[in-house]
Amino acid sequence: MLKKVLLIVLTAAWLLSGPLTGNALAQEPAADPVAQAATAAGNAQVAADTAYMLLCSALVLLMTPGLAFFYGGFVRSRNVLNTMMMSFILMALVGTTWILWGYSLAFAPGNAFIGGLQWFGLNGVGLETTGYLPQMSLPNSGDLASYAPIPHQAFMIYQAMFAIITPALISGAIVERINFRAYFLFVLLWSTFIYAPLAHMVWAKGGLIGLYGGFGALDFAGGTVVHISSGFSALVATLMIGPRKNYPSQITPPHNVPYILLGAGLLWFGWFGFNAGSALASGPLATVAFVSTNCGAAGGALTWVILEWALIGKPTAVGVATGLVAGLVGITPAAGFVTPLAGLLIGAITAFCCFWAIRIKNKMQVDDSLDTYTVHGVGGTIGALLAGVFATKLVNAAGANGLLFGDTGQLFVGNDPSQMLKQIGGILIAYVFAGVGTFIILKILAATVGLRVNPEVEYQGVDISEHGEEAYGPEFAGGMSSQVSSATE
Repeated sequence: MLKKVLLIVLTAAWLLSGPLTGNALAQEPAADPVAQAATAAGNAQVAADTAYMLLCSALVLLMTPGLAFFYGGFVRSRNVLNTMMMSFILMALVGTTWILWGYSLAFAPGNAFIGGLQWFGLNGVGLETTGYLPQMSLPNSGDLASYAPIPHQAFMIYQAMFAIITPALISGAIVERINFRAYFLFVLLWSTFIYAPLAHMVWAKGGLIGLYGGFGALDFAGGTVVHISSGFSALVATLMIGPRKNYPSQITPPHNVPYILLGAGLLWFGWFGFNAGSALASGPLATVAFVSTNCGAAGGALTWVILEWALIGKPTAVGVATGLVAGLVGITPAAGFVTPLAGLLIGAITAFCCFWAIRIKNKMQVDDSLDTYTVHGVGGTIGALLAGVFATKLVNAAGANGLLFGDTGQLFVGNDPSQMLKQIGGILIAYVFAGVGTFIILKILAATVGLRVNPEVEYQGVDISEHGEEAYGPEFAGGMSSQVSSATE
């Protein structure tokens, strides 16, 4: 008996120590080093792209405080807190609604106009890197299989920053007179019923306007979704709410020009995340968008300085700040589709048009207080049109050829004049949708909570009335800046 037990133990030990044979006992084959290297490279690329997109998200968020300083510098000192709050509050308000329903309406599968509510409260929006990409139009790749994906939540939070700053732009047209409750409710409704559907129409696969599934309008980073929508909505709001009580009889100069320069600098800095991040991955296309963004800002600022030098003899700080913002607005829809030289031209042409638009607006006595429509609406329109002029597949194979260039980059070789018609169609839809929607929302608010502060509050300043605090102490009295933007001349 002992011999049998010993024989069984020795046999089992031999079987376990030696090579196993048969299907049940077969050893697992050694891992393929080539496959292991490919997996490691893929994981590294995903990690790099994710880190890049999170950084770009932070840069775009920084643009909202930048806008607060930019706008805050223009208004009277007694209204600066209210003006800055109109930007800061959106990081809380839209930052919440985007999580609850905004993202789902903008990017979940739906119809040509709006997404569904499958992703309400980020239900089903996790850390997965596949599954959600086919629902969106990738501006940097026509082949999803070759794209190194990022986690779904990384894309969601990046898009949240766009949703936050867009309605904040509208505030520049209606500062110093709208009551804060009406503004709060306006943004709540506008971001839900205007921004989210328009983002879906342009950037979601199957959307009415965009490059994938729509009729093919180019909008790399928000010319229609962000700037045209906010700019034209601002004009509608200006006309419906009416001018400030002291306009145009009393022109109030910017109270803090350094705030304006600080805000413009933060906007330029954050705009790299806005445009280069729209490549959705670190790589060559992000580089193209980054370079063209800088070119657009530089071209716009330089053009404004030259115009001021030629027309009034002095380049102003307010002018150079306004020019660089105009250039950034113009390059936004085209950033991932054009060459650096085209970026310079787009920035320069956009700034030239915005400069004269501001002067025409002033002669017409339209109280678009901080030139929201004349910079963002006009600039976004010009930029969207110029995307159809300068775009080339030589830069982005998933884009389109414009009026001037084709796949080779040569003038009038392989160009596509029909792209201009697509751009015009996208622009018109954005104008009509944003304009009509804004009109309806403001009519509802006017009939319920009212739109304006009372005249006494407007004359005295809205900071104390609306927020119970003021930006500066009594020692600031008499410290108003005497500088005036050349565009108001």
